[in-house]
Amino acid sequence: MDRLVELQSLFWQSTLETLYIVGITLAFGGVGGLVIGVALYVTRKNGILASAPVSVALNVLVNFFRPIPFVIFIGAVQPLARIVVGIGIGNKAIIFALSLAAAFGISRIVEQNLVSVDPGVIEAARAMGAGRPRIIFSVLIPEALGPLILGYTFIFVALVDMSAIAGVIGGGGLGNFALVYGYRQFNPAVTWGAVIAIVVIVQVAQFAGNLLARKVLRR
Repeated sequence: MDRLVELQSLFWQSTLETLYIVGITLAFGGVGGLVIGVALYVTRKNGILASAPVSVALNVLVNFFRPIPFVIFIGAVQPLARIVVGIGIGNKAIIFALSLAAAFGISRIVEQNLVSVDPGVIEAARAMGAGRPRIIFSVLIPEALGPLILGYTFIFVALVDMSAIAGVIGGGGLGNFALVYGYRQFNPAVTWGAVIAIVVIVQVAQFAGNLLARKVLRR
């Protein structure tokens, strides 16, 4: 326990790094996943922009990347990270890899939630003369907003877990803190300090997500 007190400044810095990595990743991956998910939905059979070739290509793309274990994925996309963010190690590289992985995972959650929207609502919007962009942004997404918030909350929790291996490519955060100062130095108090901090972050995020989704669903 004394060691954890000695490392408290580094502990708080690692906590902020985890929040920074996950927050930025959710912003980039969330937008990317929303775009891909909406595209998966609208291009499917009988969709408002039905296109078999596009739908097949998107499904193959998502199905190709989603099963890759993240610890392998961050190594595989390292050359691409060097091109896009200018570096293959550190927090920038882990945010890039996490954002890509999250986008493909989120896209399926978005698609699944959009499928649950009552087709009658979309047909009513069509009958009233609404164009395709208006149907997507004014009908489709608002109708699925509550479940989407819960889906994004689920992804936030998953990202906290995935960010724990940032240390593999020199990134920071609570996972790296627990590994370097807890596990490798045989100090369970430090490891459990990081574990408790991660649990608290997850609990707060889940509570906020549930609360926001409830408010949206009760509109």
